[in-house]
Amino acid sequence: MSTLIFRTTLPRFEYLKPRSLGEALELKAKYRDDAMVLAGGTDLLVDIRMGAKKPKYVIDIKGIEELSELRYVEGKGLEIGSAVTLSELERSKIVKEKFHVLWDAVRQLADFTLRTRATLAGNLANASPASDSAPALLVLGAEVELSSTRGARRLPTKKFFKWVKQTYMEPDEMITKIFVPEPPIGSKGMYLKFTRITVEDLSVVGIAGLAANLEEPKKRIVRLAYASVAPTPILVEEVEEIFKHDRPVKELIREAVEAVKKKTSPITDVRGTAEYRMYLIEFGTAYLLNRLLGVME
Repeated sequence: MSTLIFRTTLPRFEYLKPRSLGEALELKAKYRDDAMVLAGGTDLLVDIRMGAKKPKYVIDIKGIEELSELRYVEGKGLEIGSAVTLSELERSKIVKEKFHVLWDAVRQLADFTLRTRATLAGNLANASPASDSAPALLVLGAEVELSSTRGARRLPTKKFFKWVKQTYMEPDEMITKIFVPEPPIGSKGMYLKFTRITVEDLSVVGIAGLAANLEEPKKRIVRLAYASVAPTPILVEEVEEIFKHDRPVKELIREAVEAVKKKTSPITDVRGTAEYRMYLIEFGTAYLLNRLLGVME
């Protein structure tokens, strides 16, 4: 007879509560891989409880004022501090109106209670292939600000993910901001999420789409990014090039679907088979493009 053992308490670690960003960076520089940053904790604390992560130190950044700022600068874009919660983004009128694909993804992430704690930066740092926020940030061309005592650098979201649960952050770095550039005027965006159930489930396949300048083929922007179809969230850059051609839109959609299928590598797991995921990729891509481009079937 097998026995299941559930861990009801967290392993021991030292809890650190810096009062400023400078202090937080000094702690990360000192303890490096032995320290993990806590913003919302909705992923980190679960991983610690399960034994997937075993930090000796946990650095809580929630009380650092400059990391809690959500700021929009017209013509430049959105600055999202690493302690800004998903519910703050969901409530923002600016995010909903100007960065709709991000708003659409955030509102489908987890449930209301978790969104009041979870942060966008934490969802990125967790580097799950099933991240719902990552595809939206990929099509928006967002950048991640990584800071350390050595300074700050910006990394495009498409160059941030290394592998499953791995990023290109250095051991002494932490995410301090996410920059989302101003989308083109008149752009449209949406996030299509397929799950096993209607709430509180990781995506079986997630698809983010952005479209702009649809009347001018050479200036046309059509971008697609995916979750749960590869070891990391991915932007299929070939799609944007396909839609620069002046050919019938339905023909371009079919070509885009085939390009996406070649760039994805779905697996079989408890949420779905590889074959089922590939079907969702094909169906979902065509459906989303038809919606964004206003094509009637």
